[in-house]
Amino acid sequence: MQNRQDAFKDLFSQSTGVDNTLLERYNLTGPRYTSYPTAPVWNDAFDANALDIMLEATQTKNSDLPYSLYVHLPFCESRCHFCACNVVITKQTQHAEHYLLMLFKEIEMTAAKLDLSRPVVQFHIGGGTPTYMTPEQLERLWNTLHEYFNFAMGAEVSLEVDPRVTTDDHLKMLIKLGFNRISMGVQDVNPTVQEAINRVQSIEQTKHLIDTSRDLGFKGVNVDLIYGLPHQTPETFKDTVNQIIALNPDRLAVYNYAHVPWMAPWQTYMPEDAMPQGTTKYTIFRQATKQFLDAGYVYIGMDHYAKPDDEMAIAWDDNTLHRNFMGYTVRAGQAELVGLGLSAISGWKGYYSQNVKKLSLYEKAIEAGELPTWRGYALSEDDLLRQTVIARLMCDNRLDMASIDAQFDITFEDYFKEPLAQMTLLIEDGLLTIENRRMEFSPLGRIFSRNIAMPFDAYLQEQRKKKNLFSKTL
Repeated sequence: MQNRQDAFKDLFSQSTGVDNTLLERYNLTGPRYTSYPTAPVWNDAFDANALDIMLEATQTKNSDLPYSLYVHLPFCESRCHFCACNVVITKQTQHAEHYLLMLFKEIEMTAAKLDLSRPVVQFHIGGGTPTYMTPEQLERLWNTLHEYFNFAMGAEVSLEVDPRVTTDDHLKMLIKLGFNRISMGVQDVNPTVQEAINRVQSIEQTKHLIDTSRDLGFKGVNVDLIYGLPHQTPETFKDTVNQIIALNPDRLAVYNYAHVPWMAPWQTYMPEDAMPQGTTKYTIFRQATKQFLDAGYVYIGMDHYAKPDDEMAIAWDDNTLHRNFMGYTVRAGQAELVGLGLSAISGWKGYYSQNVKKLSLYEKAIEAGELPTWRGYALSEDDLLRQTVIARLMCDNRLDMASIDAQFDITFEDYFKEPLAQMTLLIEDGLLTIENRRMEFSPLGRIFSRNIAMPFDAYLQEQRKKKNLFSKTL
């Protein structure tokens, strides 16, 4: 770890930043590659019946794979204007109880189609705001899942929380149930930024939640920040980062704000002309990264940082890191991801499926005794090959062509002749090297991992003919 980490730190200790021409060249729209093929390739012909057939054909065959569970609880009391997640805004908490009953039915129907002897090695609740639910409701959800699924000893069990609505009683119930990691959104501590994004959250609220979580025994505390929001400057965000470092989280996700008003029209409530762009936005990222590195964190990639003794940093160093719809993951490995709830995505071996996004359609499917599948996709052999290549580039920042040859019975240079030709400019710009059939990112290339993965995406050129599919990489 030390050599690669030191080389990356050296990049950020230099007084000069990245050339503006290079920034503009690589500031393209493109996927985050939490999946391949990416979601725009999926289709609604892959419905609940197709999922049934696929599960029946593959569950026994994949009996050596563990499960990773994701449950989506969509409710929030108010809308954060930056958010592009699938949420339901309501203060009428009775809707949450009805949703929970529907979710229990989905769990039962899904479990009936799975090999329940396979262990669950990772479990995460996302949203929305999962702690919109009462402690008692979360306990009932936990107990229902445990009626069906076999949770492994030492499984990573986590959820997202909002410091503005999460009570000490929530935390006490969660630790009692067995949750061991907690992730909280902060985004920015600056009052002007918070007003613009409609998320006013004091640093005292955040500190109380972190301190209480640690006192109760949570082993991991994650904090989410976002750069690129209205009124952020290098100076204001530097202060935010300093205040967060003082709280000593174990992991950090510092997301590049994705401005996608065609998907999330409420983003137009924020002043776009006040959002940092281009060089300024990169300066914020560069400065924040230097602060985290100086504080001892390891840069994992794609806006993620972790303490050097954290499982995620160790996994990055020994090339066992993986990536799915929850971002970088350690415990899940090659697990099949089972998504439950509104809009939840499942990542099976060889195919994907996603639930419907509208609450009314979700309820209609459940009441009819059907899985609420909206769309999905079955991967071809070419998809599986490219999926592996892109995943290793995004997770390891390096690739051994010989290992891909052996795994897929190909000759890498022949199969990927066109993508490799596209990498000439990447090599000239100092983003990577290719020597002795080994591809290796430079420290600078680690920042542009999405760009380096893109040539291997067989669908991207066609997708770029359509507007508004992806956010920009910087």
